[in-house]
This record gives sequence, C-alpha cells and structure tokens, in this order.
Amino acid sequence: MTAQLIDGVALSARLRADVAARVQALQSHAITPGLAVILVGDDPASAVYVRNKIKACSDTGVRSVFEKYEATLTEDALLERIAALNADPTIHGILVQMPLPKHIHPHKVIEAIATSKDVDGYATLSAGELMTGQPGFRPCTPYGCMKLIETTGIDLRGKHAVVIGRSNTVGKPMALLLLQANATVTICHSATADMGHHTRQADVIVAAVGKRNVLTADMVKPGAVVIDVGMNRNDEGKLCGDVDFAGVREVASHITPVPGGVGPMTITMLLVNTLEAAERAAAGPRP
Repeated sequence: MTAQLIDGVALSARLRADVAARVQALQSHAITPGLAVILVGDDPASAVYVRNKIKACSDTGVRSVFEKYEATLTEDALLERIAALNADPTIHGILVQMPLPKHIHPHKVIEAIATSKDVDGYATLSAGELMTGQPGFRPCTPYGCMKLIETTGIDLRGKHAVVIGRSNTVGKPMALLLLQANATVTICHSATADMGHHTRQADVIVAAVGKRNVLTADMVKPGAVVIDVGMNRNDEGKLCGDVDFAGVREVASHITPVPGGVGPMTITMLLVNTLEAAERAAAGPRP
C-alpha cells in the first residue's frame, strides 16, 4: 500500500476562493473583514510569517492593518494598542505575532485581545468555548488539520485517534476537535511509556511535537490516516515533519506531506476565522 497524499495546497486554494466569495458578499453590505497584525521586534522568521499572512489577506479581499514596532516597545504600550483595536469596529480580528521580546508577557497580551476578535483562538475564553462546544474560534492549525482529515472521507465517529503532542496551540485543541467529531481520542507525549502501543491501534494519527521521526512505519496500523504537523530540518537542511514520511507512506492510507500539507492550511484558517468574525459582527451580538 502506498498512501494517497493529502494536498494542503489544493484544499487551501479552494477554501480561499470560498473566503473571497464570502468577502464580496459582505462588501455588498458595506462591510470588509479587517485583520490587524502586530509585529514587535526583528525576528526574521516572524517577518516571513507576517508577510505571508498579509499577502493572503490581499489575495482574498480581507483588509489587513500591519503595525510593526521596535523590540523596545513596552508591554503597557502594546496593551494600550490592543485595547484601541478592540474598540475599532472596522477591525474584526487581531493577531500579535509570536514570539515577543522577553520583557513582554505573551499570555497577558493574548488575554488582552477581545474574545470576539481572537482569530488565533489562543485565549483562555476561546479555549473554554472549544472545551464546552460553544461557537468560538478554533486555533488555526488544528482547525486546518480537521479540514484535511475531512478530505479523506473517513467518518471519525467511533474511530480511534491518537494525537502526539499536548501543546496549548495544537495538541490539546486537536484532541478536543476530534472528540467533537465523536472520535475516541488518546493523547501521547514525552512521558508516554510505549507510544507505539497506542499509535498501532489508531485509525487517525496527528503528530505535532516538532521532533523528527517521532512516528515510524512500525508504529502505524495499515490503512491509518496520518497528519504531520511538524516542521523540522533534516541533515541536508531540507524541510521535514515529525513523521518518517518514506516509511509511513507505505503503510498509511492517507498522509500529509511536509511541505505542502498542514502548512498552507494554517494561514487559510486564519482567513476563515477573520471572515467569520466579520460575519458575526454583522449579525449582531449573540442572544
């Protein structure tokens, strides 16, 4: 068996086309979704991520407001700016690019963003909405993973899903989204005694730990769906994921490549969340 590739680039393009169409529909009512992106400091990787997000906004008709500050910006000044954006009705989503300079507490910044504009889905209230099944914003990467899984046609009801990783940004929300889809979910992590024991029983595996070859072919049940969230470099300096792709591809039924799998979906789901924030604002407050 050679696994079918799950094409994140193609799925992302389809979803972005839908975003663009829905943006046009809102604009017919004089509403343009607005995303504020804040970058503090000169981290090169962050600058690339921000540039890609702004381009994605431009391509789909979402209005982006980019604000760049020196690394010396004070925490209080950043919080004041977030408060002003919270009050701006033309801004529907606020994203503060991580990492921040060491003198700025990231949790305090994330919590300062209004829940209605937390399009990254990282704040405590957003996490609580996910936990309790409320219609809040889902963190973009796990949200994108769920869309990728949907393309395989697998019915998650009653299936066993294993998530490798327990981060607040991917692992934990990924497990909750799979639970919402009625999968039976196991979370594995660095303290799991025999990870292979769990993964060999899984119908779906999501690897999200940032460690090369954490999942090998002997750890995968034939026919499983494998989603690789990892982004690493191999010995030749090429991008690779958490999964031993060459080996696992000969066992799984579907697998995401790296690059070209989960990566394109993260920014796309940020656009989706921003659009949904604008649509909710247009519809008025929840009853």
